[in-house]
Amino acid sequence: MPNRPSLTPLIAALPSTVPFVGPEAQERTRSKPFRARIGANESSFGPSPRVIARMADVARDMWMYCDPDNHDLKAAAAIHLGVRPDNIVVGEGIDGLLGLLVRMYVSPGDAVVTSLGAYPTFNFHVAGAGGRLVAVPYDNDRENLSGLLDAVRRENARLVYLSNPDNPMGSWWEADEIEHFIAALPETTMLVLDEAYGELGPASALPAIDANRANVVHMRTFSKAYGLAGLRCGFAVGEAEVIRSFEKIRNHYGVSRMAQIAGLEALADQAYLGQVVAKVDAGRQRIASIAMANGLKPLPSATNFVAMDCGADGAFALKVLQGLLARDVFIRKPMAPGLDRCIRISVGLDHELDTFAEELPGALAAARDG
Repeated sequence: MPNRPSLTPLIAALPSTVPFVGPEAQERTRSKPFRARIGANESSFGPSPRVIARMADVARDMWMYCDPDNHDLKAAAAIHLGVRPDNIVVGEGIDGLLGLLVRMYVSPGDAVVTSLGAYPTFNFHVAGAGGRLVAVPYDNDRENLSGLLDAVRRENARLVYLSNPDNPMGSWWEADEIEHFIAALPETTMLVLDEAYGELGPASALPAIDANRANVVHMRTFSKAYGLAGLRCGFAVGEAEVIRSFEKIRNHYGVSRMAQIAGLEALADQAYLGQVVAKVDAGRQRIASIAMANGLKPLPSATNFVAMDCGADGAFALKVLQGLLARDVFIRKPMAPGLDRCIRISVGLDHELDTFAEELPGALAAARDG
């Protein structure tokens, strides 16, 4: 075995894995494409035509580096949310911003609270910082606010992660409940409030942004409702001093020129956003109808996907998922105990949901036959 530079003990102890196996990797393994890509909560409707036209127009300018200050996009996002530009930091999607926030607040051994089964990329960043993850089970398919608060107080947690609306169940809390949760948090605990699906749920689920509160960071993205998942662009909103701390460690050239321009144009086309929200709502209703027609129970959703209860245990739901994959339908499912009885279906184009409706009965029959 050749000598090589040694990793830090922390990194050496971690597995070389990624939180998700992407559909591309699965297609390479299968040696054929999926007919329906309805598992990653992307927007099959894509970005606004106005965004696409602007991207095509500026493609020739990609020889230039991006603006490292993200000035124009920050200014537009600030106007959109009614805050100041110094309350906003732009990053490589929410995933990138989560990694920065964990680095800012978590030292090896520090407690970090999340929900058992919530977004695993956050857990990935916590592990990379050496944090000690404390997971609170869901309650009635929703993140348990009182349980999260109890864990924060008991563990003296540095961070607590909460997504609202929630992934993977699609559930949500109304804004007043979130505000009560925020008010009860210790001032020394930072709340990471992931609002990736915020545009797709009821407006009543989004609490007002208090830019003077130093222990809450709101996360927003262009990956979901705005249809720009492939460009990796999002932003965090918080108190100015907190936001300034991102400047110490962020990749200042990490958000490409194209991503900045596309995000700016997407914010300007709120009419198209409204059309997408309506299409997503119609898609949720269709997925729910397909579930009920097959004897499954769709859960209420404020996102661009629907979780459906397969009526048995996690092993059965996994067989249903595998049956759909074998029938060229890419979906995903929750894996945490209690949630794993469900499969999760993203809203797709009509032909994708047609394929899902055609193939679900066969996948269910195969799962029942063992």
